[in-house]
Amino acid sequence: MPRAAFLDLARPSRRHWLGYLLLAPAVLLIGLIIVYPLFVSVDLSFQNVNIARLDQPRRPFTTANYERLFASEDFWNACWVTFKLVVIVSTGCFLLGMATALLVNNRFKGQALARLLVALPWAVPEVIAVVIFAWLFDSSFGLMNWIFIKLGLVDTTINWFSSPSASFAVVCVVMIWKGYPFVSIMLLAGLQSIPEDFYNAARVDGASAWQRLLNITIPSLMPVLGVTLVLVMLWVFRDFSIIYVLTGGGPLKATQSLSIMTYEQAFGFFKMGYASAIGVITLIVCIIASRLMIARAPDTM
Repeated sequence: MPRAAFLDLARPSRRHWLGYLLLAPAVLLIGLIIVYPLFVSVDLSFQNVNIARLDQPRRPFTTANYERLFASEDFWNACWVTFKLVVIVSTGCFLLGMATALLVNNRFKGQALARLLVALPWAVPEVIAVVIFAWLFDSSFGLMNWIFIKLGLVDTTINWFSSPSASFAVVCVVMIWKGYPFVSIMLLAGLQSIPEDFYNAARVDGASAWQRLLNITIPSLMPVLGVTLVLVMLWVFRDFSIIYVLTGGGPLKATQSLSIMTYEQAFGFFKMGYASAIGVITLIVCIIASRLMIARAPDTM
């Protein structure tokens, strides 16, 4: 751009055009990597396509994928599995993250090391973490079975990945272990922003630790809690690698979430149109759930 034209755009009366010009590359990039694939997925969901190719002519419009989807027991089972994962994992991450954030927020010897250990699971790659947990819960030589037998909790080894309920529990444990550090870090940042004068005044008034938690800490953390819970929920909705590497969606589809089902239909059975329909429904559910959570906590955004 000529220097004179640039200086003309920098004038106060035209400065907003300069902002639009500077944002244009980022907007175009977002459109290419996010918006365009989204439109392609929505378009494929209304076509009977097995292997998608952009150079192929468009197939006739049809709602057969959605009709088949809503009549499928596997789809409703995947919805139920995903819902259970969202509720259990989000609750576990919140409780464990809140506890650890309150712990490392106090001043004590080794505080820096404690904060590092709390954040460590978040830094470990998901695939590596899943392989470690797969070894820990191995039915033949896993550490968890050895601990349970030594403590007298069980008499024989547990086949963690052969039982639907046990495999689902293992998936929840791994996802909570992987996700709670994010909650802890976010809440710790919120705790650092609460003035100490609030707690000092409460102590003078005779408030107990529990009363300070309920009346000062949690209300002050509500903006952070709202955003954090939405992000954790969306992470559980879309997470694929933990479930796929750990159980592959089995046994008996006990851990087959919507993301696993989308992958199987797209790259296992090569039904791209049907998989796109599952992805579109998943996106709509995520948008509605996030909007409802934000609407219930208007001060969080």
